[in-house]
Amino acid sequence: MAIHHIVLFQFKDDATPEVVQDTCTKMLGLKDSCIHPTTAKPYVKASMGGKNMSIEGLENGITHAFVVEFETLADRDFYVKEDKVHHGFVQQYILAPEAPIAKAQVIDFVPGAM
Repeated sequence: MAIHHIVLFQFKDDATPEVVQDTCTKMLGLKDSCIHPTTAKPYVKASMGGKNMSIEGLENGITHAFVVEFETLADRDFYVKEDKVHHGFVQQYILAPEAPIAKAQVIDFVPGAM
């Protein structure tokens, strides 16, 4: 049962293109830098993302979207609750006063579970 972790970012107006690129690169890099405490190997199954390119006009300020896939709920829970690398990313790029992200939204789902 795969778990899809959807992450949406709205960058601050003063975030430079270089800062946006660095933040996105770091977000995608979590796939390889988050290490499972038991296996000592990366545990994020897949990660992808990029800049919004919708023509519908419904983005409400969201500029970038990412999909992070986990094999199990336990992996997702570890990522969100305990993974120090993930927590460091959230602190630096989202929560810190000088962080480049103005708003972040997260939604998780299991495909087909209604």
